[in-house]
Amino acid sequence: MKIKQNNNKKTASGINFSTIKRLLKYVTGIYKLQLAIVIISIIVSSVANVLGIQFLKTLIDNYITPLLGSQNPDFSQLYVAVIKMGIVYLIGIVATYLYNRLMINVSQGVLRQIRFDMFNHMQTLPIRYFDTHAHGEIMSTYTNDVDTLRQMISQSIPQVFASVITMISIFVSMLFTNVYLTFIVLGMVVLMIFISKYLGGNSSKYFVRQQEDIGKVNGYIEEMMEGQKVVKVFNYEEKSKEKFDKLNDELCASSTNANMYANILMPCILNIGNLGYVFIAIIGGILSVNNIISIGSIAAFLQYIKSFTNPIGQVSQQMNSVIMALAGAKRVFDLIDEKEEIDDGYVTLVNAKEENGKLIESKERTGIWAWKHPHHDGKVTYTKLCGHVEFENVNFGYTPNKMVLHDITLEAKEGQKVSFVGATGAGKTTITNLINRFYDIDDGKIRYDGINIQKIKKEDLRKSLGMVLQDTSLFTGTIKDNIRYANLNATDEEVIAAAKLANADHFIRNLPNGYDTVISGSGEGLSQGQRQLLSIARAALYNPPVLILDEATSSIDTRTEQIVQKGMDELMKGRTVFVIAHRLSTIRNSELIMVLDHGRIIERGDHKELMAKKGMYYALYTGKIEID
Repeated sequence: MKIKQNNNKKTASGINFSTIKRLLKYVTGIYKLQLAIVIISIIVSSVANVLGIQFLKTLIDNYITPLLGSQNPDFSQLYVAVIKMGIVYLIGIVATYLYNRLMINVSQGVLRQIRFDMFNHMQTLPIRYFDTHAHGEIMSTYTNDVDTLRQMISQSIPQVFASVITMISIFVSMLFTNVYLTFIVLGMVVLMIFISKYLGGNSSKYFVRQQEDIGKVNGYIEEMMEGQKVVKVFNYEEKSKEKFDKLNDELCASSTNANMYANILMPCILNIGNLGYVFIAIIGGILSVNNIISIGSIAAFLQYIKSFTNPIGQVSQQMNSVIMALAGAKRVFDLIDEKEEIDDGYVTLVNAKEENGKLIESKERTGIWAWKHPHHDGKVTYTKLCGHVEFENVNFGYTPNKMVLHDITLEAKEGQKVSFVGATGAGKTTITNLINRFYDIDDGKIRYDGINIQKIKKEDLRKSLGMVLQDTSLFTGTIKDNIRYANLNATDEEVIAAAKLANADHFIRNLPNGYDTVISGSGEGLSQGQRQLLSIARAALYNPPVLILDEATSSIDTRTEQIVQKGMDELMKGRTVFVIAHRLSTIRNSELIMVLDHGRIIERGDHKELMAKKGMYYALYTGKIEID
């Protein structure tokens, strides 16, 4: 269940009613019955509280006062009344326990659904989102922001609702007890509301800022943790501490202001209530002396004031939690509302087999992949996946006003090895990101086996592409699981064969538990080269027709690289391969080498042709110009 809404109406105090409505949809959408029981329990609890106060008047006027003047007092009726009232209080206690217990289940269930929607939606987001948002800040949304919702749903909402029901019930009872005293209380309530609005509005503003500052602090901490080696190498500790201190001071300031206004709110409300209590006691005493109101009514009315002002303070106090939770909810819903990756493709990739000289779809794994083309007339045709990639006058920019690639035209034929060289920022990795549609081009065309890749479903397009990146990504689990990540249905024998192909089998078998050795997501305990070997083994198991190697051997020493290169050569056989490499010695045998400079292809050809031109490639290869 994923609830979306675009309305963002806010009040002057910063309350976003559309966000509240959206949260309530989560609650009512999953727990209608439980919520109905909670509402009934809150009403029963509030009514029991009012009846208890009303009993104080009855107790004094109908039982205690008559018994004081009696020669032979009979306490039997008093006992019966007290027992009845005890039963009412017991019902109120049970109702209070019930709705608090249910709200714990409701809040945890709602948070579970929200986290589920967040994570599921996150899987549909484009790479652009993760490139433009700090990972620590995203994590803060899953933890801090979601936790503020827990407190609001389990505590604030039921308490506010219970307080409102209690105030309404008590107000009605006060009117029946004495109208004049009720109007005095109303004047006191107006003053409370005015103070609550002023203090609550200020605290709300700073609570919203506090949630934003928490996200910034978490994002910065995550950056520093990932780049700790760089921090140490360049002696950046003092500068990093200065920046953290600044972010931490901003968080401290917003939290201090938020809690300062929040903490003085309740004492102000209670003291106004105490003043009202004294004032009503004086007025009530005067009215009682003049026989206008009974002593029991005064006692009950004084109790009404306590029970009426406390909920006002509680509502004011809970409003801070509500505002903070709504700030967190907005960040949560901002993530859920992020636009999904657009996929308007209709050509799919299927297992195929040959029958009567034609390709047809097969439910079994045949080792043959084919593109399935549905046509408007209902017919379906199949073409074999070859791995023929073409760029035609492609232009692209990460932002509309700044192009990164200019008029890129190239052709990678089936089974051909194409390499890209050039300085950092020349556009090498960007080209490979366009092939698998991590980003969509601004102009031109990219064809895959003659099909415009925008017509191919992204899932199926990426299914035909394998990637080995410079930055290895391993996951918590066994070595075997990490290799099998590319093909969950692979057998142990296929996993081992892939590891052997990548020349990773030897070091894996020397681990404590071999292929069953458990590693953390960061690959702790493995060298950078070993992690890269596992990534190469994973790609080998994936067995794609097109392979992208983005600095795949950059983290491997020269000796290990020679060993790995043999496996890589085997892996690249019969595939179309795109290679990005700083070590030009690794691409000498490429059929086609593209030299890029500032997003343009300035030279192309094989090694011999480019060396003969004595241009940029020659200068890079001979060391006259170094690759940044």
